[in-house]
This record gives sequence, structure tokens and C-alpha cells, in this order.
Amino acid sequence: MDQDEILLDAEERMDKAVHVLQGQLQGIRTGRATPGLVDSIRVDYYGSPTPLKQMANVSVPEPQQILIRPFDAQMVGEISKAIQASNIGLAPNSDGRVVRLNIPPLSTERRRQLVSRVKELAEEARVSIRNIRRDANKHADQAEKDKLMGEDERDNTKSDVQDLTKKYEGKVNSIAGAKEKDVMDD
Repeated sequence: MDQDEILLDAEERMDKAVHVLQGQLQGIRTGRATPGLVDSIRVDYYGSPTPLKQMANVSVPEPQQILIRPFDAQMVGEISKAIQASNIGLAPNSDGRVVRLNIPPLSTERRRQLVSRVKELAEEARVSIRNIRRDANKHADQAEKDKLMGEDERDNTKSDVQDLTKKYEGKVNSIAGAKEKDVMDD
């Protein structure tokens, strides 16, 4: 691998780590209702686990309520079962046509638990980014051993990889900080 390939690969993988974190944080609830709370739920649709958003219209008619309107009205029961099994801490109410999820206000203790979960996810993302840095540095060392680049080029590559690492760790920190603030605010 040459310098450009190493840097491009590292940047793509770091970007992917940040996107994974954003997806994970979307499922952590704040005091407000958002369709993202139920995005990760899979429903048994005639024997195959199907994402909820592919089989129902998910909307937020009020700040404290999520309304799930299935395309197939017979699936209301299955959707309710999937929500209860998902462990998101919400009790589904159904009237046979739609499923309503009322979002209770978060207690201070629960908010602290959610903030600690945000911090865990952010640390996992940072560790992932550091592992990518380690892999890129190994590639640079190997390229120098294989005489594909010189010592100065290897050192420049490692420096550029370190800059990328700082950039993406900064993104992780700002995303996590914003989510922590969101969770702690009413």
C-alpha cells in the first residue's frame, strides 16, 4: 500500500466508526419522542425479522408520543410484541389499528444512566479509531520494509494518520457531548 491508499483506507474506516456511533446514539432516548427510538426494532413478519420502519408509518403527533401505523393492520399484535421484547422501556398501547408509545419524562437517575451509556459508546468509537490508527501505522511500517516508501514518507504517513485520528476523535467527542446535553436537558 502506498501513502495515499493507507490514508484513504484509514479515513474511510474512521468515518464509518463515527457513523456507527451516530446510529447507536439515535436509539438512546431523551425526554422527547423521536422515530429513531424504534428504528432498531425488528418485527416477525410472516417468519422473517423485518425492520419496523419497513412495515409501518412511524410518526410523532405529540412531543411525548410515537404513533405507529402498520401498512398491514393484522401486524399490530406482532409490532406490540416486538416493542415489548426490544427492551426500550416503553409500553405499547394498541387499539387494533395503530400502536401508540407514550414517552414518560425521564428521572434524573435514568438520565445519568443514559449519559453513562453515551460515554461508553463514545469510548468504544474512540477505541475503534485508535485501532484503525494502529493498523494504518503497521501498513506504513510494512510498506517501508517492502521498500515501497522511504523513511521520511513513512513518518509523514504516520503523522497524517495521527492528524486523522485527532480529527475523528474530536468528532466523536462533539457528537457525544451534544447527545449528553440533549439527554440531560428537559
